[in-house]
Amino acid sequence: MNAILRRAVIGTAAVSMALSMAACGKAGSDSKDSASSGDSKSIGLLLPENASSTRYESFDKPFIEAKVKALCSDCDVKYSNAEGSAAKQKQQFDTLIAQGVKVIVLDAVDAKSTQSWVKEAAAKNVKVVAYDRLATGPVAAYVSFDNEKVGELQGQALVEALGAKAADANIVMINGDEADPNAAKFKSGAHKALDGKVKKVVYEQSGEWKPTVAGQKIGAAITQLGKDGFQAVYSANDGMAAAIITQLKSSGITVPVGGQDAGLDAIQRLVTGDQSYTIYKAYKPLADSAAELAVSLLQGKDVKSVATATIDSDTDKGIPAKLLEPKVVTKANIKDTVIADGLYKAAEICTGEYAAGCAAAGLQ
Repeated sequence: MNAILRRAVIGTAAVSMALSMAACGKAGSDSKDSASSGDSKSIGLLLPENASSTRYESFDKPFIEAKVKALCSDCDVKYSNAEGSAAKQKQQFDTLIAQGVKVIVLDAVDAKSTQSWVKEAAAKNVKVVAYDRLATGPVAAYVSFDNEKVGELQGQALVEALGAKAADANIVMINGDEADPNAAKFKSGAHKALDGKVKKVVYEQSGEWKPTVAGQKIGAAITQLGKDGFQAVYSANDGMAAAIITQLKSSGITVPVGGQDAGLDAIQRLVTGDQSYTIYKAYKPLADSAAELAVSLLQGKDVKSVATATIDSDTDKGIPAKLLEPKVVTKANIKDTVIADGLYKAAEICTGEYAAGCAAAGLQ
């Protein structure tokens, strides 16, 4: 091979190698950018429990999955339920990050414990949408209801259920889990509505969102106060209300009891008169908003078109938020609320023992 030809071959090889290295460098750069920008097609969904409320499995999960699919046909949702364990939820959270999920919708079991989780996730460019409960740490967005307003509506509904007896009524309050920031909001709102409108809150304890605990607490209240020592019971949710009502019945006590979540069994208790009210927080708009936020974050879009408000947590300020409006449901407006919205059909509510009450309420 002559010198000229040899130089040409060497030059061609050098150019080829340079182009190859550049291509490799570009591919490596794209891969790194892709990982940091979070173009994974999976969205993590972590819900807190399935014991005190059936809503998470029956409504939140399927609604979120359906909306994600509608917005992003090749996206999928990786779902886990913590079954009331913060430790289990932390493991689920870590697993999602290890799997490369770039957006996690988190309804925290213990919102106060999530600060370090969310910080670690943010450091790995994983965005967290706080769902229903405002997790601590640098969450990317939050969607829930105005939870102090929920508590106010609960308190107002209890006063209305007491009617003319309200001013002389002693109240038992069974609140939610103190680790849940929503529980504090419900409690604060309820006191805002009750204080000054009823005689006194004579017994107040946390039911920890556990029906068994709520049943034990109302039993202790009966022992302490006597069967005639209180005229109404505030329960922070319907699952606890069910256990409270069972305990009251076994003790021969009939007083107004309210809750929240508008579960099917709670609506049926409204029909029979065992429960006075529940709070309907429309699950589909909540779930749809969470899915919209998650997909927007996954696609690198601004979430402020969905989260038009802001809220502060214990650790961070100015978090983009979407806050929805709750509604009181009583026997009188079942048709205009949960049935009108398609949450339940009259046929689902008015089975067997509930048929007579449904007929009286004009549901059949």
